[in-house]
Amino acid sequence: MTSLPNSSSPQTKTKQINIIKLIILPLGIILLVILCLAPLLWQLLTSLKVNQDISSLPNIYFPTRYTLDHYINLFTSRPLVHYIFNSAFVSIASTLLCLGIGTPAAYALARLTLRGEKIILAGIIIISLFPFILIFLGLLEIIQILKLGNNYISLIVSYTAINLPLTLLVMRSFFQQLPRELEDAAKVDGYSTWQMLIQILLPLTVPALVTTGILTFIFAWNEFILSLTFISQESLKTLPVAAAQLSGSLGKEIPYGAIAAMTVIGTFPLVVLVMFFQGKIVQGLTSGAVKG
Repeated sequence: MTSLPNSSSPQTKTKQINIIKLIILPLGIILLVILCLAPLLWQLLTSLKVNQDISSLPNIYFPTRYTLDHYINLFTSRPLVHYIFNSAFVSIASTLLCLGIGTPAAYALARLTLRGEKIILAGIIIISLFPFILIFLGLLEIIQILKLGNNYISLIVSYTAINLPLTLLVMRSFFQQLPRELEDAAKVDGYSTWQMLIQILLPLTVPALVTTGILTFIFAWNEFILSLTFISQESLKTLPVAAAQLSGSLGKEIPYGAIAAMTVIGTFPLVVLVMFFQGKIVQGLTSGAVKG
């Protein structure tokens, strides 16, 4: 009699592994990509549909008629360029300020022996875990007292304060991985602390700088609640607030096409930024996760 193949034999395990590698794993990746890209694809298609196809029932998922009128109307009837400039200026300024303050502070936490260092780190971690909405009322009181409403400074300072704990934690973890011999050699060569930090250490921490900078930029670019509250002047509004308030510009009609077009315009710079710095982001996240 011939014996049945053992399910636990090496040949069977090899076949199961091959099935997972060749079929299940690629299929899972494809489904995950579709799930992640489906909302963006839907917004893109909606922004290119004519109004009749947008409002038609049942829904037309892949239209045969396309138009750029929604994009053209945004630039002609709304100060879209001002909105983009406002979001870019606030995001870039808060990102640079966050990196400028957080990088030297992270180096000090990583290399200097400080009193209460564990308490400081615990405080930073606790603050980073807090939803920023919990400090919303406090920020609002400060903005009102200092009369910073309708001012870029109110958003720049708020975004910097919210993202600073993340910058400190990521940069500190990265500085701890750098060998101390580099700093010892630099001190022997006569470098001051600032010269050593700027000329020697910062070029080695580019992945961490890019990672924290992009995360800070994305948060500032997409932030809505603080911008909606602190800015009411039309010429100073950021892109998310302008997109949310499009619905009130045409009476009872909801301009789905215009909203979708503005969403695509607001998302496109982030996609380009992440794709361009993809390698640095992965390197910065993986390097920062090795040692903390």
